[in-house]
Amino acid sequence: MFEPYTPINDQEIKNILVVTAHPDDLDFGCSGTIALWRAAGIAVSYLICTNGDQGGEDPSISREDMAKIRQGEQRDAAKVVGVDNVTFLNYRDGWLEPTIALRKDIVRQIRIHKPDRMVIQSPDRNWDRLFASHPDHMAAGEAAIQAVYPDARNQFAFEDLLKEEKLEPHRIREVWVMAAPQSNHFVDITETMDLKIKALKAHASQTGHNPKMEEMVRSWGEKNGEAMGLTKGSYAEIFRVVNTD
Repeated sequence: MFEPYTPINDQEIKNILVVTAHPDDLDFGCSGTIALWRAAGIAVSYLICTNGDQGGEDPSISREDMAKIRQGEQRDAAKVVGVDNVTFLNYRDGWLEPTIALRKDIVRQIRIHKPDRMVIQSPDRNWDRLFASHPDHMAAGEAAIQAVYPDARNQFAFEDLLKEEKLEPHRIREVWVMAAPQSNHFVDITETMDLKIKALKAHASQTGHNPKMEEMVRSWGEKNGEAMGLTKGSYAEIFRVVNTD
């Protein structure tokens, strides 16, 4: 059952960090919402955990080249929705685990960017949307939420980040979870749906083989909109919003 939740007002949010496992994950999950945030003047940065080398459909492309292609595509897709800051941690695609090392790498980026809000993937498997629950997605989500709490705010977690890198502890006010089994908030992205599609088309190595990609993504967005009571022809992205202040 959908129980609405009211997030922190966007006027109070200055900076957002989006953490995902792969290039293209966030464009499928929340690029319509990101475009709205950027239009409102909110700074948004991307943190991609893997190098993306397991993607694509063409076996003639080396895995080293695929990683380069996908990272370039993600930077191009980011520009479509107004984002310039994209960081890759370059963990091996398909092998991501919520390790202490990954947590530390995410904490480092949190302390660098100092976001008020983070967007992450769900650490929980969604049996109704199984393809959203790739093991890398869940690993990225688990490591990210552990980085939010307790690590990023704790001066005694990864002490070298403070002592050697001079990165002060930082408290995230709110986390938005994509593809969560239970959502509590939606965003009407009707006015930015075309940008979402354009961003996804920038991931040509992942979406170019599917002539029905746009139809599929629009169908998902429209079903979300209808479920949230929007007028027919509207589109929505849905989240689980968690107060972490």
